[in-house]
Amino acid sequence: MSAKEMSGWLVQGGTIETIAISRGPFRAQLLNLGATLRALEAPDRNGDSANVTLGYRDLEEYRGHPRFYGAVAGRYANRIGGARFALDGRTYTLPKNNGENNLHSGPLGLDQVFWDVSHQTDHSVTYSTLSPAGTNGFPGNLHVDVAYVLEEDGLAITFTATTDAATVVNLTHHAYFNLAGEASASTVLDHWLQIPASRTTPTDPTMVPTGVFADVAGTPFDFRTPKPIGRDIGSQDVQLLQGKGYDHNFVLDTPPGRIRRVATAFDSVSGRVLEVHSDQPGVQLYTGNHLAGGAAGTSGANYPSRGGFCLEPQNFPDAPNKPQFPSARLDPGQKYTHAMAFRFRTAADQGEAFPA
Repeated sequence: MSAKEMSGWLVQGGTIETIAISRGPFRAQLLNLGATLRALEAPDRNGDSANVTLGYRDLEEYRGHPRFYGAVAGRYANRIGGARFALDGRTYTLPKNNGENNLHSGPLGLDQVFWDVSHQTDHSVTYSTLSPAGTNGFPGNLHVDVAYVLEEDGLAITFTATTDAATVVNLTHHAYFNLAGEASASTVLDHWLQIPASRTTPTDPTMVPTGVFADVAGTPFDFRTPKPIGRDIGSQDVQLLQGKGYDHNFVLDTPPGRIRRVATAFDSVSGRVLEVHSDQPGVQLYTGNHLAGGAAGTSGANYPSRGGFCLEPQNFPDAPNKPQFPSARLDPGQKYTHAMAFRFRTAADQGEAFPA
């Protein structure tokens, strides 16, 4: 395959192909580029379905634009400080694509490669790819699979990976949601959100965790009790000023290793409730602070700033450089797994959306 430069990112040549899967009221459209979820339809309280994820109208826009709409983020999702890490006494240098840091692994990350379809049914598809040793500076030939399965209440996603040399891995899904519907072109500031996390990993001015843990009590980061996303986003909290909104990792109160609910979001107009489930230790909340000015969305609308939110379950950012964080190491003979799901229901009001 050929390669070309577009928007400063190395983009692989090839044909972008779509796959549609459905089950009951749920429908999804997926792309082989980035194993991307382009659209996900879910019903509102009246039974009317709408696409609730953001994406591009023109498939070619998925090449080279670092918004990561609906893509698999990796090899290492989120930021690695200084674009380097040490493993077994050797330092590995990565591309700097986020100031001095590495974000979502850099050019030709998993979001910008063409994945193979290894299994497909009417309601599921599994994509597979090989990330060769040395890609963006990472060691090990990494074999990755991501399985999308539409279930009775939403979309389950399972990541698996194996390597032939010691490496670091952190895979997540980068869907942007607007539960009012992608075509609404509204912000998500009125969406209610609840995250069962008593701590965050605060960041330095470059948005890399400092390595300490901060209690959320009495701060804009306290989502233990449901509140609108926009209630505190405009406060003068230094963390929100640095991120121009929320772009932070929340340390989940329940231990990792088993799948459990990690966040709940609710749109009172449509009645849609999204529950995010995962077996990972953290979840990154990103409130689409830089969405304005992009290419036309799936329905043709242009998204405003904060026109969508991401809830990305994952290991902590910069874990390869922070021994106090959960290890991101993967060795030969081991299998990395991350099981997560976007599950939907409807509610008449806030009380029903967030039952005690």
